[in-house]
Amino acid sequence: MAGFRSLARQVRDPRGDLALRRYSLRKCLERFAPYGHRATWDHLCARHGIEPEDRAPEPVRLIRALDELEEARAVWLAYEEGFAERRRREKHDGLRRPGAFDDWHRRTWGGNGIAHCEDPGVHPSAPLAEVLGRLIAALGGKPGAACPVCTGTGIVWRQDLDREPWSGPVCTRCGIVVPRPVLTAGALARARGARTRGLTASAA
Repeated sequence: MAGFRSLARQVRDPRGDLALRRYSLRKCLERFAPYGHRATWDHLCARHGIEPEDRAPEPVRLIRALDELEEARAVWLAYEEGFAERRRREKHDGLRRPGAFDDWHRRTWGGNGIAHCEDPGVHPSAPLAEVLGRLIAALGGKPGAACPVCTGTGIVWRQDLDREPWSGPVCTRCGIVVPRPVLTAGALARARGARTRGLTASAA
């Protein structure tokens, strides 16, 4: 199975068939897709003027999309390296049981769904590296009351997420499933309350 870097070389190969180069970019998303495969593809297409179903897009657009993806991946790999070092220190100090933060990290191993978007058509519009930088900064700071990516406070609790943990807070502004460790207990309670009010209104 080809790795991310090998697939990236195929995307950049000027001698390659355009359909194959596009296919290789899609395969890159099986190795690294911060919003999830479909949402990340939709994001790259929107930012770089690629028609989602175009089998032979302009090579320059494919390369620009790959550049953005690689920049974000570099941000994530640097974070992963720091995370691994922290866990080594904690284990050395006798702290072997992971906390809620580490539970979130386990579900995003490899960089898939770091800022998962439930609706593939609703996702942050900023460059991927910028979004990941904001999220990582929030994970390293104190919990807050707003989405760390877009600062939106319209966060609702969803019980029907399509991946583990199956329920959680979703930002109604940028569409990401907000990692629970970055939100205060009050923000999580308000998100659950927003869901309850929504269910009550729909039943009325």
